[in-house]
Amino acid sequence: MRISDKWTDFEVIDTADGEKLERWDRYILVRPDPQVIWDGDKSGRLWQKADAHYHRSDKGGGSWEIKNLPERWTVSYRNLTFAIKPFSFKHTGLFPEQAVNWDAIRAMIGERTAAGREVKVLNLFAYTGGATLAAAAAGAKVTHVDASKGMVTWAKENAALSGLSDAGIRWLTDDCMKFVKREIRRENKYDAVILDPPSYGRGPGGEVWKLEKSIYPLLQDIRQLISEEPLFVLINSYTTGLQSGTLKYMADSVFTKAFGGCTEADETGLPVTSTGLVLPCGCSALWKAGDKEITNAGY
Repeated sequence: MRISDKWTDFEVIDTADGEKLERWDRYILVRPDPQVIWDGDKSGRLWQKADAHYHRSDKGGGSWEIKNLPERWTVSYRNLTFAIKPFSFKHTGLFPEQAVNWDAIRAMIGERTAAGREVKVLNLFAYTGGATLAAAAAGAKVTHVDASKGMVTWAKENAALSGLSDAGIRWLTDDCMKFVKREIRRENKYDAVILDPPSYGRGPGGEVWKLEKSIYPLLQDIRQLISEEPLFVLINSYTTGLQSGTLKYMADSVFTKAFGGCTEADETGLPVTSTGLVLPCGCSALWKAGDKEITNAGY
């Protein structure tokens, strides 16, 4: 498992009975987590006095119970800063387990840009821009694509908070599959592609996205965007049916077959302070050109 254990502004304090107790800077949140199928003791002060608690509804969805929380605040990871706010479906605008991938992105891109070479990155389903900012901070030229105008606006705010407003990021609100097909027709190429697709969603024009049906055709299209000197393709999944082995098989059948290199795939996770154990949080597959081992040293 690849563990995001370098945070100072975030921690999973405890887990019990389908929920996790988290610290986001100075604020304590309780949120549901389907991975937490074990019981535990919720009698402690932090469980009882959390600043906000997301309650699931038996009818689907849920709502926030806000006790002592600003409309928004910020957390930082290394030299990146993100605006945080509670909004629909228990989310806060950031997936902290992705920090281990941000470090890998910065390491791979930084090695090439330090040698004076340009790196073009395409970030699809880019959400509020964690991977975009990691790539831009390492010197890459990033194209950030998400179907939600609100998420793109939020990502721009995070870029400003991180001092990356002038990093030359290209911000686009678009359906990712349609954008990729247009880029193929334009014969545009990218050295690295990052994608963090949802299990289900709709594009800005009502386009339907279902991960199990759409992901493999999308990877086949992305193959046509890979440059002559490729760096990596990173695929994230939070869908139960798409585990790390499935992602690795797809990445190897599409990218390793075409360009050589290799794919590493594993679960991602967050350490739990109270137990010393690790909470699983989805999985990732990283196809890399060549056979050099990834190192996050220095980041």
